[in-house]
Amino acid sequence: MDVLLQQIINGLVLGSMYALVALGYTMVYGIIGLINFAHGDVLMVGALTSWTIIAQARDAMPGMPGWAVLILAALISMLVCAVLNFSIEKLAYKPLRNSPRLAPLITAIGMSILLQTLAMIIWKPAPKSYPTLLPSEPFNLGGAVISPTQVAILATTAIVLSLLMFVVNKTNLGRAMRATAENPRVAALMGVKPDVVISATFVIGAMLAAIAGIMWASNYGTVQHSMGFMPGLKAFVAAVFGGIGNLAGAVVGGISLGLIESLGAGYLGPLTGGFLGSQYSDIFAFIVLAIVLIFRPSGLLGERVADRA
Repeated sequence: MDVLLQQIINGLVLGSMYALVALGYTMVYGIIGLINFAHGDVLMVGALTSWTIIAQARDAMPGMPGWAVLILAALISMLVCAVLNFSIEKLAYKPLRNSPRLAPLITAIGMSILLQTLAMIIWKPAPKSYPTLLPSEPFNLGGAVISPTQVAILATTAIVLSLLMFVVNKTNLGRAMRATAENPRVAALMGVKPDVVISATFVIGAMLAAIAGIMWASNYGTVQHSMGFMPGLKAFVAAVFGGIGNLAGAVVGGISLGLIESLGAGYLGPLTGGFLGSQYSDIFAFIVLAIVLIFRPSGLLGERVADRA
């Protein structure tokens, strides 16, 4: 029972991070039908930017509390990632908006490689230790343990998801986003500016990715230029699993994928004598993707819809 509870906690923490990144994928896809494969590298830029800010803040203000340093780093990283994703959309994706779908897809892969290369030049290729800014003493929950960092990840995810749902469902921007996703031409006739909505979507997705990048770095204690590839790929799997283009589906898919990965690594490892242990946990995401694509291509909460003209 202790092992089950521990794996559920680990899965929820992992799934929360996947969910935040998956929301960026699904928001962009829902509005312009683009799979932004550079999204995972925006996460990487957010994590590395926060690492730089933390180092500078500790040197400049040595008495500043750890949680305050983390919040400062998060705010600056969100701003940097928002500007970066806004620029990517304007320079790389907007000129190809009416092109065949393969063109922006190839461009997205190219942007991913470009961001990794630039990050390697700016921050150097060697992995860097990410400082622990929150207390390290774990809490005991019925035999399982959860660290203050993991508690902060779960709490932050809940707050961010609540704010996002409020923006999408209760604000003018959210209504404009939903209208543009439904039919951009009709939305434009109703006074909605699709270019503004698309840019806002990229900015919001980038801010979510920056938060997820800081969570990932804080949880695993290391950052490097290639760290965004696997979380980005798994978050894409989560978005497809939940139903690409569906916000609730991205959350359900992310949390479900985290639980599947954690429980699979925790239980199949001992059952297979370590053959499918935690070092092979990545395979569970792609097994899920294969099963979903075979039996329910639209995802758990997705609906079969005709392609927009």
